[in-house]
Amino acid sequence: MARPHAVTPIPALLLAVLALSLAAFNVRGLLPDSASWRSIVFPDPDVTAQMMLHHTVLPRIVVGLMVGAGLGLAGAVLQRILRNPLAEPATLGISAGAYLVLSIVTLWFPAWLTFGREWIAFAGAALALLAVLSLSWRKGLSPVTVTLAGMIVSLYCGAVSAALTLFNHDFLTGIFLWGAGYLDQQDWSGVQFLYPRLLLVAILLAFLVRPLTLLGVNDDSARSLGLSVAAYRLVALVAAAALAAIVTASVGIISFVGLAGPALARASGARRAGEHLAWSALLGALLLMATDQTVLSLPVTYRLFPTGAATALLGAPLLFMLIRRLKLLAPPHMAPGAVPGRLRHPAVALFLLATLLVPAFWLALSLGQGPDGWSFAAREEIVPFLDWRGPRALAAFSGGAMLALAGAILQRVTGNPMASPEVLGVSSGAMLGVILLLLTATAPTRAEQIAAGAAGALAVLFLMLGLSRKPGFSGDRMLLIGITLGAVSGFVMAVLMTSQDPRLDQLLAWLSGSTYAVRRAEALLSAALLALALASIPLIRRWLELLPLGLATATASGVPIAHSRNILFSISALLTAGATILVGPLSFAGLMGPHIARLAGFHRAGMQLAASAIIGGLILLVADWLGRNIIFPFQIPAGLFATMVGGPFLLVLIARRG
Repeated sequence: MARPHAVTPIPALLLAVLALSLAAFNVRGLLPDSASWRSIVFPDPDVTAQMMLHHTVLPRIVVGLMVGAGLGLAGAVLQRILRNPLAEPATLGISAGAYLVLSIVTLWFPAWLTFGREWIAFAGAALALLAVLSLSWRKGLSPVTVTLAGMIVSLYCGAVSAALTLFNHDFLTGIFLWGAGYLDQQDWSGVQFLYPRLLLVAILLAFLVRPLTLLGVNDDSARSLGLSVAAYRLVALVAAAALAAIVTASVGIISFVGLAGPALARASGARRAGEHLAWSALLGALLLMATDQTVLSLPVTYRLFPTGAATALLGAPLLFMLIRRLKLLAPPHMAPGAVPGRLRHPAVALFLLATLLVPAFWLALSLGQGPDGWSFAAREEIVPFLDWRGPRALAAFSGGAMLALAGAILQRVTGNPMASPEVLGVSSGAMLGVILLLLTATAPTRAEQIAAGAAGALAVLFLMLGLSRKPGFSGDRMLLIGITLGAVSGFVMAVLMTSQDPRLDQLLAWLSGSTYAVRRAEALLSAALLALALASIPLIRRWLELLPLGLATATASGVPIAHSRNILFSISALLTAGATILVGPLSFAGLMGPHIARLAGFHRAGMQLAASAIIGGLILLVADWLGRNIIFPFQIPAGLFATMVGGPFLLVLIARRG
């Protein structure tokens, strides 16, 4: 009889059979009929096909295996030391930092590219890691602080890169191709770059198996066993970041593998630190190789699909099948005691916060920049400005407030500081709906875009609710599925960007959080949805107070676990869908609002939800106003501007208060 924790090799065997079968099919299709398999390793210099196989196909297979193993190993390490099942290499902002620095160098310092794109990307990754470590050092590299700092750095670098893309789209085509994660090889130089570096880090991690086991439990237990928690967490963080940086510098951004590899390993039964690291590396390698060989087996017309983004298409179905078997690590809960300050009179503070809405809306409606500079609207201009600026201001505030409210609910239900509306998957469903419409309709109207986004968002919502009815289905599993759906939508975006589709500009503006096209009826509808959500806070407040205390406590207090979770996830999903459909996936407000409210001292559920909504709405309202005026006559989408300006502010708060 097998041990309860025995690892089942079925997922690995399935991926191995698929990868090897496709590799054999692709190689046999390129080999001459009379050639032997030995000719691949020892090619005849006079036979072009053999030389191509030896110098392009074979190194591509080896690079794919090494890259997948490195990312799977990095994800497993991060999930253990941060005790968060949603952690992956992107958590530390490594890929985003490399992409941003490479974009900046390409635009303004092209001569630096002579040093090699790999080293510039590596420098960007190192700077991102340095930012995360410096921001979380004062708190002893606590899992919550590192997770939040890494996520904000990642979002911030991504927002700046997106802003550069909007204004310099044609100059960054080469970065698109690199960032999409193509594994094309022209010789064995990629293998020579990767294997000594990855091997060195892997050997280091092999000596850290016992510390990683202890870091997977709470810090107090690890210290009681004599472990220097901060020192070993720093070494493990640097090792995981090094793995991600080496891979990113070599082949670009490879998505999903760092999350899927460890998740599949746990779903296969890998529990102990050593076996989890080994199986994560193996499954990551097989997943990436199988994806790459699938891409190579497609007709030439479809080989523009980037392997780095296409991993979600193969990994997502496998993860969905195994999601019920998945044993998640307990994420680091944001305990009330983690923040030293509490408001003595939160109701008064909330009232004062709400009074900021009056001057904020007044500035957004009356003050602006025109051909003659800054000016206030004259009395006779108020009505026209209300018709023009009013819907934008109301939609920006409502969208930010809805996302922040949804984020606050998700973080309290799951106890996961990485939970945000963007992670829920509803935004990805809406985005896929809009993309499908843009690709199939000749001239889609605004109403058709809203309908397509609503259909995609509702489809994901029904999927989530259907899965949540399964016994034992946790919020973290739902968030993991949301991330998977986000990876699928990211694949579609990567294909559009690398193919230079002419409809990309319109889509990029919407994805960046633009309020350009919002009409009065849509703005009023979003405000009505926000009002209904705010009115529901007294009804759900008790659930949100008790659920973070644990299932046993909540059940003993009379909370209907399945029923309450379904309602809370439905509210979050509907709020996210409403904001996304009207003004696009406004990144960051859903993460930033709840954390600023918590850091400000709003800890009780009702007060935190209301404060989060006001803060999130103000963030997007002010961002929309500044983005409209600061580089007039050009405009910066509200979502991007909020991330670029608000990100550093939130990082400072996290660094100071933890």
